[in-house]
Amino acid sequence: MKKLFLLLLFLPVLTNVKAQDVKIEFVTPSIVHVVKGTPTKTLVVTAKPEDVKLTRKGDITSSAVLTVRQDPKTGSLTFLTANGKVLLREKDCDVAKVRQTFTLDKDEAVYGLGTIQNGKMNRRGEHKRMEQSNLEDFQSVLQSIKGWGLYWENYSPTQFDDDANGMTFTSEAGEGIDYYFMYGGSADGVIAQIRHLTGDVPMFPLWTYGFWQSKERYKSAAETEGIVDKYRALQVPLDGIIQDWQYWGSNYLWNAMDFLAEDFATGRQMIDNVHQKHAHFMISIWASFGPQTLQYRELNEKGLLLPIETWPQSGLSHLWPPREDYPSGVKVYDAFSPVARDIYWKHLKTLFDYGTDAWWMDSTDPDFFNPRESDYEHKVYGGTWRSQRNAFPLETVRGVYEKQRKESSDKRVFIMTRSSFAGQQHYGSNMWSGDVASSWDMLRKQVPAGLSFSLTGNPNFNTDIGGFFCNAYNTKGAGSAPQNPQFQELYVRWMQYGLFCPVFRSHGADAPREIWQFGQKGEPVYDAIEKMIRLRYRLLPYLYSMAWQVTSNNESYLRPLFSDFAADKKVWNMTDEFMFGRSILAAPILDPQYTEEKVIRTDAMTPNFTTAKSAVKYLPKGTDWYDFWTNQRLKGGQSVTLQTALDRVPMFVRAGSILPLGPEMQYVGEQSWNNLELRVYPGADGNFLLYEDEGDNYNYEKGQYATIPFLWNDWARTLTIGARQGSYEGMILSRQFTVILPNGQSRQIDYNGNEITIKL
Repeated sequence: MKKLFLLLLFLPVLTNVKAQDVKIEFVTPSIVHVVKGTPTKTLVVTAKPEDVKLTRKGDITSSAVLTVRQDPKTGSLTFLTANGKVLLREKDCDVAKVRQTFTLDKDEAVYGLGTIQNGKMNRRGEHKRMEQSNLEDFQSVLQSIKGWGLYWENYSPTQFDDDANGMTFTSEAGEGIDYYFMYGGSADGVIAQIRHLTGDVPMFPLWTYGFWQSKERYKSAAETEGIVDKYRALQVPLDGIIQDWQYWGSNYLWNAMDFLAEDFATGRQMIDNVHQKHAHFMISIWASFGPQTLQYRELNEKGLLLPIETWPQSGLSHLWPPREDYPSGVKVYDAFSPVARDIYWKHLKTLFDYGTDAWWMDSTDPDFFNPRESDYEHKVYGGTWRSQRNAFPLETVRGVYEKQRKESSDKRVFIMTRSSFAGQQHYGSNMWSGDVASSWDMLRKQVPAGLSFSLTGNPNFNTDIGGFFCNAYNTKGAGSAPQNPQFQELYVRWMQYGLFCPVFRSHGADAPREIWQFGQKGEPVYDAIEKMIRLRYRLLPYLYSMAWQVTSNNESYLRPLFSDFAADKKVWNMTDEFMFGRSILAAPILDPQYTEEKVIRTDAMTPNFTTAKSAVKYLPKGTDWYDFWTNQRLKGGQSVTLQTALDRVPMFVRAGSILPLGPEMQYVGEQSWNNLELRVYPGADGNFLLYEDEGDNYNYEKGQYATIPFLWNDWARTLTIGARQGSYEGMILSRQFTVILPNGQSRQIDYNGNEITIKL
């Protein structure tokens, strides 16, 4: 059979057409592309259809993995496994209205769609208009606890509804229904299918996994550089410093992509100085330009600016609230246009040539205020603003990634962006959750938001540690929040959640967030912050090896518990715990223990942060767990009461895990990994693959990297360190490993790249 066949279906539910062609194409044995009407011209899908072997019997067409059955009366499709298990059913559709309804099982949980900030994981009962915004971003990718996934191929604002009528996608623009059905058998399997369809995940530089400091905003080159100096003086680890907006000058010069402000006249030298201090530099860039910039003039001459109202509204940057009688004239560029993307990079290359290491692409949603109908109908490259709307972040990020890759292979692209669409994982971007408020409620919502984002195939997620807007905690005057015990506790717990995010970054407005703002060494809040930063650096060998699994094996950093424990129904909707890679169960404290959740605007609160507290956490069944801090072994399938402290985040290690820990260091590369600590947790067989490369550049794509496999045989109590595979420039040829068991037993091993087995 050919991989493509057409069915002429007569659908009585349709009143606006008499008949329609339904095109069904097996892209792979596990992915089916369904089109009714005119397909979407894809910006997302990169996979080419394979020559899939198909069999057909009447209204049933099957690959080795999937079966598609057509109802001869209604024309609706049913998707089944090869052995006949029903996965998903179409119910009805309307091509003219770009609407498709599906029927789900009564208790079937479905996940994904994007960073919906309502604290939920399961999308059953959800009603959501999906349009990119500051706080919520959408990828139109959904997956089920039954192991299937669906990508809705439409870029216009789309209404998602799940109710008694079924699960429905309704898009505002389009000439047909276009979606991909995928079967992976598990959460990981679906993610693998999504990435096959839309692109894999390139490696980020090793240094990006260190600690980042930022705020809104450092107001001079000297201040920015001075932050690095103080971290070095305090001997608190730091790898990244971020320069936020207005280094270009006034709002009329918005996003000029150069140091035009008087206080940044030494900007280029600042970047060199940051590098000399063994730190890296990220800078804020936007998707819009002020009317006095070179970019605005060039784009405007070619008709490549959008008429939408965006940020900032006033040209007077020093006044708040904005003086709208002095409009900024700032306009968003048409990121869908290849010509516009060329112009964008041509000017951005100035900052790249200065030595900028990473891009903070802000407002990639983009900000879109007071929308008018005429705005949505404005022509952009490839369609209208309405028809292309949700893919804007994908296109602007893709433009920078592809241009930098062509420019140089010596520096891996690292982009932090405020918005994302399906497939964006392929273009070197990490998304943060927007300008979230500083509150316990918002902290709790970040966990399911990040997990939901990861389930769409995009693994790279982070948040503003402490929340962006903290003014409510400035009870002793402007900028006083870091001295407020209520904010101190929130910030520490948020940092403990951030420990488990791919990017570990402190940022916010209304008050500075550097560690010394919270006290000094020897004080409980300062020490708790420093402890988490130091732990992050010890976890780097585990985290960077995890990054390789994300790139090479379609894994994720943030894993909802059902990814590993789908048989345990108690975890299906759990929003306060998750797996950090395959080995670590992260169970951060998400409620205040020392202060009140409601902000108290008095000086009466003086908590004792050294007092021990307790928390109840659930351990998924199917394995034993070890408390990371105490090494106590606990059975899964139960809730346990833990003694907690301000400087400890509850975290557990799965039995059978081999956890590599690195040395403490001030910055990535200061200490070599020539004597890693290997923590082995008995109770099950286990394995781990240590990954190492040059830490930056794209030589890993040419095979220039090394891996060392570790294998734990629980019955024999033997640890095998396998033969090293591969090589790269600067590789450690001979090293030591210090093996440690939970009972304190330890052993030092000399390793020269050949297999060795020890009994413990």
